[in-house]
Amino acid sequence: MPTFITDVLQDLKSKHLDFSEIIFVLPSKRAGVFLKSQLHNYIEKTSFSPSIQSIEDFVQDLSQLKQVKGIELLFQFYDSYKTITPEENIEPFDSFSKWAQVLIQDFNEIDRYLISSNAIFDYLGAIQELNHWSLQENKTELTSNYLTFWQSLNTYYNQFVNDLIKKESAYQGLIYREATEHIEAYIQNTNKTHVFLGFNALNTAEERIIQELLQNNLAYIYWNIDSHFINDQIHSAGYFARQHKQNWSFYRQNDFNWTSSVYREEKNINVIGCPKSVGQSKYVGHLITTLLQQSQGLNNTAIVLGDETLLTPMLNSLPNGIEAVNVTMGLTLKSVPLAALFEELFRMHKLNSKRYYFKDIINILSNQMTQYLLVSSDKIIQSIRHNNITYLTADELLNLADDSDINVLSLLFGDWETSISNNIKNCLKLIFKIKNTLDHLKSKKHLELEYLYRFNVLFNELANLNTTYGYIKDVSTLHSVYKELLNTETLDFQGEPLDGLQIMGMLESRVLDFETVIITSVNEGILPGGKTNNSFIPFDVKIENNLPTFKEKDAVYTYHFYSLIQRAKNIYLLYNTEVDALKGGEKSRFITQLEVEGIHDIKHKIVSPNVPKIEETLTIVKKTNDVVERLKEIAAKGFSPSSLTNYIRNPIDFYFEKVLGVKNAEEVEETVAANTLGTVIHNTLEDFYKPLEGKHLTLSHLESMKGLIDKTIAHHFAATYKKGDITKGKNLISFEIAKRYISNFLTTEIEVLKAGNSIKIIAIEVESHVSIDIPEIAFPVTITGKVDRVDELNGKIRVIDYKSGKVEQHMVEIVDWDLLNTDYDKYSKSFQILCYAYMLTQQDIVQFPLEAGIISFKNLKQGLLKFAEKESVYSRKKNHLISEETLQNFETQLKSLIIEICNPDIDFTEKELR
Repeated sequence: MPTFITDVLQDLKSKHLDFSEIIFVLPSKRAGVFLKSQLHNYIEKTSFSPSIQSIEDFVQDLSQLKQVKGIELLFQFYDSYKTITPEENIEPFDSFSKWAQVLIQDFNEIDRYLISSNAIFDYLGAIQELNHWSLQENKTELTSNYLTFWQSLNTYYNQFVNDLIKKESAYQGLIYREATEHIEAYIQNTNKTHVFLGFNALNTAEERIIQELLQNNLAYIYWNIDSHFINDQIHSAGYFARQHKQNWSFYRQNDFNWTSSVYREEKNINVIGCPKSVGQSKYVGHLITTLLQQSQGLNNTAIVLGDETLLTPMLNSLPNGIEAVNVTMGLTLKSVPLAALFEELFRMHKLNSKRYYFKDIINILSNQMTQYLLVSSDKIIQSIRHNNITYLTADELLNLADDSDINVLSLLFGDWETSISNNIKNCLKLIFKIKNTLDHLKSKKHLELEYLYRFNVLFNELANLNTTYGYIKDVSTLHSVYKELLNTETLDFQGEPLDGLQIMGMLESRVLDFETVIITSVNEGILPGGKTNNSFIPFDVKIENNLPTFKEKDAVYTYHFYSLIQRAKNIYLLYNTEVDALKGGEKSRFITQLEVEGIHDIKHKIVSPNVPKIEETLTIVKKTNDVVERLKEIAAKGFSPSSLTNYIRNPIDFYFEKVLGVKNAEEVEETVAANTLGTVIHNTLEDFYKPLEGKHLTLSHLESMKGLIDKTIAHHFAATYKKGDITKGKNLISFEIAKRYISNFLTTEIEVLKAGNSIKIIAIEVESHVSIDIPEIAFPVTITGKVDRVDELNGKIRVIDYKSGKVEQHMVEIVDWDLLNTDYDKYSKSFQILCYAYMLTQQDIVQFPLEAGIISFKNLKQGLLKFAEKESVYSRKKNHLISEETLQNFETQLKSLIIEICNPDIDFTEKELR
């Protein structure tokens, strides 16, 4: 397939030029690799290779300045800022960096387009003065400072530029401005032929340099534009080409090379809508598989990522049969596992707290990289969870660790307030410790070692910046600088640049042609990028000074898109059909434009993952011999009322909890849970009432209990909630609630006694273990449980169960005995208290008749909620006394339930919970 590059080389050969005397200048280094690979086809004799440069390198050579990039440029700007700003008005570096980066971008644009800084910044200052005019003579301090900032922009610019020139360094825009000053001297001292190819949007400095070389017959320029785009006056793909053709004086006497007509050739264009970004990646994998099955090679195929964050899922989605893949973009360093570790460290230490939050500690100890280093990480995590610790000091953390881990934990959790240089050194030490550990592993972790090397370079750069400039004063600023460096660092892929499938970003595709092109994320807001204005210069001022706006940036995207597809034969355009939080869902205007043009037949389709339909089925577990043996063990040990009601609720829950012994993972309880609060209340009442067994309750007993509430509850919180903090927040509220519940309960008891009633405490926290004779079951069966309280009120026996939650009277009433062991929602509370009454009567601890009920601490006003039998739901007549007949009815249902549980022919079948 003839490409733009081969067409250019053929034309140069036809001009009989000496290739060794040519300087090729291209938009990117990537295009230079493809150009170099084709040169041997057009050079007929042995000669030196021509010079091949990107436009940035060519202009930098012209300027004789060294380019300073990224964060170091920001530090140098801060130097200049401090030089001209009164000491009392100097901002800290951290806050300065937030606006300075935007200002540097504006400096860059102004210089690239050769705009007078005096004119534009004075104009901006005047605009702001007009916007904030006031009838009052004296402006507020805020207004004055604001206007001073705008009026100082030109001063900042001049100081910054002068300081950089003295050091023979510059940012890109200043390099372009200086290059234009040197072009005449360069022309006088060169006889080389310059070939510019594949350019589109040129800034003013580039235009001036190229035109000077053209006017002096030292250059050729080849445009990669189709006649369809340049002749259509409203087609934005030809926007810049039309301007150059119309405005350059060179084209008044010379031809415009070239305008091709390849775009109208027949193309296979497919527009495919896919859900989500990962969906696009998976479909690209499917497309590549299809191309391989059709025996098509991939040497002339390119995947162009509109959204470069898709690189990792794209690589993971490629089929295994690909022999060669070349990735022209790097993997961002912030996406590797080691970045997560350092992000956690910075986030934790910049809080400047002597106590670390347990989740931060666990995140760091659980990181893949720290797992290589630490022996006792799991032990520490378990200790934190078991003891319910929410905050730890560094010393407390070290006390939980093995001696071999002390050094590493000191690096991770030591004091970061000592000095910034020490913090950076600690990070470097940590990197080397991980490296040494990986070096000794039998299975070499080459990728992890590559990560470590790149982070070692990054932190050494941080150390150099801190040593040179000394502006990093705290961990927060260090974190900001670290993130700036991290965002610019990438891991480069190794591959053969000319063979196999090419994966690239939109900018890397400039000047290159492929037969098959797959473009992802062809969505509005991505291609093109949409309206973004990260600048201090307003839109109208940019228009006035011929600076690029979002309109020109959209035209750049349009050109890149169309230049990619103008020579391609097979084109696949993928877009995200799903509406995300900020972007996605709307296909790009480029797709609509292709449809409106009507030149090509475009095939549309929407694809979605093949998701198998999964029938929702309830879990069924067969009672194997092993399960039956386990049931025998449980029966011998004893079925508790709670386990039986758990079975009523859902047999599968009973199976997991009792048969398999599956427990919930132990987690740190940050806020007091309901069961913890209930345990504290139960244990407190046990302490108060246990010494009174066999005695009558008196007012003096209750008054003395009231005086012990705070101390006793604090003691049981410490025992149950362990090292959890109950001194603030929701936990303090829970602590106060527990006190209020106990106090209100004791007040209720006092009122009962003052009303002339007599209460005798029979037993507190009674451990019951009762055997049941069930002829249908061939092995021993027992039920077991702990009854909170048994007392005697005015001669009437009461079996009482405490509940810290809310219980209503209707929840302890029964109408239909046959529903007792099937309807959990209505009868679970009745089942439990009847079970307690049954066990106590079987042990002869209580005799008939008796009452049983629940004291709900959230419903104390109702007193004891007594169990009752009713003839019907609507009947007001209730029988609160539990007789022998009552418990016989219960026993029938109880035995029926246990028979069902132990019957090997009845499976554990999951209930569909409502």
